[in-house]
Amino acid sequence: MEKKLISNTGPLIALAIVNKLDILRLLFESVVVPQAVHEEILQGGQLNKGLVLYQNSQWIRVQRLSESPDILLNSVLDKGEASVIQLARECRADIVLIDERKGRKIARDIYNMNVIGTAGILIEAKQKGIIPNIRDSLTEMCNSGYRIHDNIIDFALKKADEK
Repeated sequence: MEKKLISNTGPLIALAIVNKLDILRLLFESVVVPQAVHEEILQGGQLNKGLVLYQNSQWIRVQRLSESPDILLNSVLDKGEASVIQLARECRADIVLIDERKGRKIARDIYNMNVIGTAGILIEAKQKGIIPNIRDSLTEMCNSGYRIHDNIIDFALKKADEK
């Protein structure tokens, strides 16, 4: 079975900031973003960083939604998150990559999706020997203005045996 990941904007930019976007290609057979996420990134996305690395990542596939996200998604999430969840539903993705708490909770609790965040991607990459540590990447992301809650950083460092 193909391991397909649907990603939101923030995690792609966070990984691009620290030049680790290729981790996704190494961990998943298919990395897909909905058109709305693609457009957010092309507009500069969060922090206006990571655009060039994203554009050079030809292995990331952009896909349009077959139908609009349902009313619940459109009313409580931003366009990117709603599109990620809708696309994951349409193509039965294995995992969705979302950092925002509300989007993660809705994907997991309402739609029964497997959800991972940027810190989880780094942990998995370390466990598979793709990167030597997660601390450097998390520190660089935070220093570049990408917001990751201290509790998530602490949990990730413990899980990666770096605390």
